[in-house]
Amino acid sequence: MNNHEKINYVEFPAKNIKSAKDFFTSVFGWSFIDYGPEYTAFSNEGIDGAFFKSDLSVSVKNGSALIVFYSKDLEKTLSKVENAGGSIIKPIFSFPGGRRFHFSDPNGNEYAVWSDMDA
Repeated sequence: MNNHEKINYVEFPAKNIKSAKDFFTSVFGWSFIDYGPEYTAFSNEGIDGAFFKSDLSVSVKNGSALIVFYSKDLEKTLSKVENAGGSIIKPIFSFPGGRRFHFSDPNGNEYAVWSDMDA
């Protein structure tokens, strides 16, 4: 596959790098490589990326792009998000072609998870 001029990497702000690592490891099974105390990277999760130390957070209401995960079991993923300390911003709702919910991680960054209608 030709990667020229394709989205290759994404970086998220995190007030607390450890809480980001703990949350995404617990919910999605990610692993990280630290590059100093203020930057941690992940790979092979659909897209590679990282968290960097920042007092800012991303949310749709502030105009940020929305990162959307896919789940085969939406309710199970929602439960994992809550159990790991995430907050549900929008409960599960239907849209043409599927269902989804929005959540924030412990650093306040907004994400969504979607599933097919029959999943």
